[in-house]
Amino acid sequence: MILYNVTTSLDPAIADEWLAYMQETHLPEVMATGCFIKNQLCRLLNEEDNGITYASQYYCISLEQLEAYQQHFAPALRADMEKKFSGQYASFRTVLEIVE
Repeated sequence: MILYNVTTSLDPAIADEWLAYMQETHLPEVMATGCFIKNQLCRLLNEEDNGITYASQYYCISLEQLEAYQQHFAPALRADMEKKFSGQYASFRTVLEIVE
């Protein structure tokens, strides 16, 4: 199983609006792509400099599913996020293999 993790640091001024957008719009849109089997949204507790950081985590069965998401869906979803919150957040992405 593959875990696609998007860590996002936010300007505190947009934190509530960003969280609502994620819960009401972005996460449902990502899941509607059919590329992931589950997701979760986590808030980092050990934040520095009064920042607000979240980890959006998406689980898929294979790298091929993740690649399909990244090729066909991610560009438009990222553009929507950038349009709404331009300059008020920074994200980085990691891909992990779940080893049990």
